[in-house]
Amino acid sequence: MSLVPKDLTPVYKETIGKGAGARRWQRPAYVDHLPPCNHACPAGENIQAWLGLAQEGNYEAAWRKYMEENPLPGTHGRACYHPCESACNRQFLDAPVSIHSIDRFLGDLANEKGWTMAPGPPTGRRVLVVGAGPAGLSCAYHLRRFGHAVEIRDANPEPGGMMHYGIPAYRLPRAGLDKEIARIEAMGVTIVRNTRVSDVLAEKAAGQFDAVFLAIGAQVANHLDIPAMDGGKIIDAVTLLERVEQGRAPSLGRVVGIVGGGNTAMDAARTAKRLGAQEAVIIFRFDKAQMEAHPYEAMEAFAEGVKIKWLSTVKQFGEDEIVVEEMRMLPDGSGCEGTGKLQTLKTDSLVLAVGQHSDVEFLKKMPGIRLGRGNVVEVDDAMRASDGIFAGGDMIGGARTMTAAVGHGKKAARHIDAWLRGEVYQKAPAHPPVPYELLNLTVFLDAERRQHAQLPIEKRTGFDEIVSGLSAREARYEAMRCLSCGNCFECDNCYAACPEQAIVKLGKGRFYRVDLDLCTGCAACFEQCPCHAIVMDAEPGADASQKRSAADRVPARFTVRS
Repeated sequence: MSLVPKDLTPVYKETIGKGAGARRWQRPAYVDHLPPCNHACPAGENIQAWLGLAQEGNYEAAWRKYMEENPLPGTHGRACYHPCESACNRQFLDAPVSIHSIDRFLGDLANEKGWTMAPGPPTGRRVLVVGAGPAGLSCAYHLRRFGHAVEIRDANPEPGGMMHYGIPAYRLPRAGLDKEIARIEAMGVTIVRNTRVSDVLAEKAAGQFDAVFLAIGAQVANHLDIPAMDGGKIIDAVTLLERVEQGRAPSLGRVVGIVGGGNTAMDAARTAKRLGAQEAVIIFRFDKAQMEAHPYEAMEAFAEGVKIKWLSTVKQFGEDEIVVEEMRMLPDGSGCEGTGKLQTLKTDSLVLAVGQHSDVEFLKKMPGIRLGRGNVVEVDDAMRASDGIFAGGDMIGGARTMTAAVGHGKKAARHIDAWLRGEVYQKAPAHPPVPYELLNLTVFLDAERRQHAQLPIEKRTGFDEIVSGLSAREARYEAMRCLSCGNCFECDNCYAACPEQAIVKLGKGRFYRVDLDLCTGCAACFEQCPCHAIVMDAEPGADASQKRSAADRVPARFTVRS
């Protein structure tokens, strides 16, 4: 049998096929993409960067990278609803990286070690911040890093806003929060407690402030028009949680009804159980699909014995009972309507958890301030409400979460700093996002997510913290689960894969370069890059016959995981 082929056409086709030939028609380029965790973070944290430092065990550097964007890591590790994890690409492989666990670990370690942050060089400018909640603290912290003198005035005895008075201690112990606030004060931020600002312009003039940031939050509870025989047994959730924090917890009785379906309703129900209620029943007018509470918060509440009555609304409250009307969802799912069917439930007290709003009466006479629907303060893209007056946090609406408020404070600080210098702050353009489909995960193994130890249900009778943190070893393991989506982490795959030795290592932290005198454009490096930090660009100067679309410039991917 002859080994000489009779038809040389296949051989010829191989010599003119894509990737072969005397001329290179594509070349690799190292790029940076936007990881989905970074993109989803309302505070704008560079999550992937500090996770990379934590992977090395360089925890102080990781904490300092974190602190570039957010001054409250331990607090966020406990009370943030971590949308970054919902966006994490690792969820499609096994389970998301437990980012909040490493938040918490770094924050607690910094408190233990006494790490501090230095202010920037003095600028001679002064800024007044009204409100010591997450937005106000964040803004003050970043302004101090810019070197401006900052004074916060807050109406409460203790700073922290709803972090201190609205989040129960079993979720957010006060000791760690107080230490993180004390670190901000140690940078030179002055916090004046028990001081309510009623005339912003007068305070601005009297204190010779150059700018003002308003961050009063939304601490006034919404109410429902429920006919009641005993109004003394109705309390709003905000007041309930505040009184518990102040040591003035009210007597709620044996059976407590909670109206609402959000996170505050869950906190109120769990708090009622800790105050001695044998039954805590949430009354929610919609079905399960419309529940506003974070699934984890709802799961924890139900595990502790909280009950929920779906598609129900309170019509009347008596001395020891409530009248509830059964609701039904509209066919298009846009809302619900009453059915006329009534039911009586034994209830000793009723807690209203139907949202909050800001008390903006003191702003209505200020020139230039515009109030939108729901009495939210309208701001422009620079967080400016009027000349020299900026605002953020819950009082401007949007996603009313602690993390969103921290992001507002940081953004406002950057715009205030630029405004004080007579400039306009321009945010750098974001890198393109990197979805899971662009990753090449052959180098990654399944790695089980670390779980936190929790206080047993039967021992959750007080306000001690429920969830324990990770050890240093566990935190480093969890950080190493990060896939480094879209950004090179120096795995050397490209270096090892290149058949022409065209990839040059530049040393740790300096990444690689491509020696174009050796590169043939075969795309082996592209194929082997696990995190899509390499793209194949068209060769400059190629004539029209050589140019191909971006989709055709690289070989088809192998299927590596179903």
